[in-house]
Amino acid sequence: MAVGVFAYGVAFGLLAQEARLSLAEAMTMSALIYSSTAQLATVSALGASASTATLAIALAVLLLNARYLLYSAAFRPWLGTLPAYQTYPMLFFMGDGSWVLSMQAYAKGERDGGFPFGASIAMFFPWLLGTLAGVVAAGLVANPALLGLDFMLVAFSAAMGLSMFKLQRSWSGVIAAAATALLVDRFAPGGWTIVAAGLVGGLVAYVRFKPPAPTATTP
Repeated sequence: MAVGVFAYGVAFGLLAQEARLSLAEAMTMSALIYSSTAQLATVSALGASASTATLAIALAVLLLNARYLLYSAAFRPWLGTLPAYQTYPMLFFMGDGSWVLSMQAYAKGERDGGFPFGASIAMFFPWLLGTLAGVVAAGLVANPALLGLDFMLVAFSAAMGLSMFKLQRSWSGVIAAAATALLVDRFAPGGWTIVAAGLVGGLVAYVRFKPPAPTATTP
């Protein structure tokens, strides 16, 4: 999985260079934000007008990273008993891949808090190295846009979403988000497309969600 993270970092580095970010700016973003989806959305929105780009970027990053609230909550039964100085650094380095690996390990009986930390670190450094390689290699590619690397954001998000579909009614949120994205893209392309689609899709999913009925228990 770390190999894929490295390749994703290369893609971000190329797109960051295309968006005229310096090597220091791209590396700082990868180290402090450490969110492939949010970072790709950010560099995509940099082409918008200055008056709207900042707000669109802030909202896009907030929405795309909101999933980590659920990720960290899922870790509560595992890491809730550990001291803060051990838990919080691990949560900072947590990514989508390391969360999936950790939850799979937990389901199999793993209870060592070092597992999610190790899985996260194992993907953090390939992400930084990939960013570095992408920025450096950008000088060798005349026009990175021709490679279509910005589609990795769409492909990655689609793969994550499909892996989470467990109920047929999940499609209502997807359809609502897709329709919203197509509509907004006609009038305000860039970061606002992601913001609007995330808000509408999440709202529809919330309205449609119904928790399973409690099962009867014998006293």
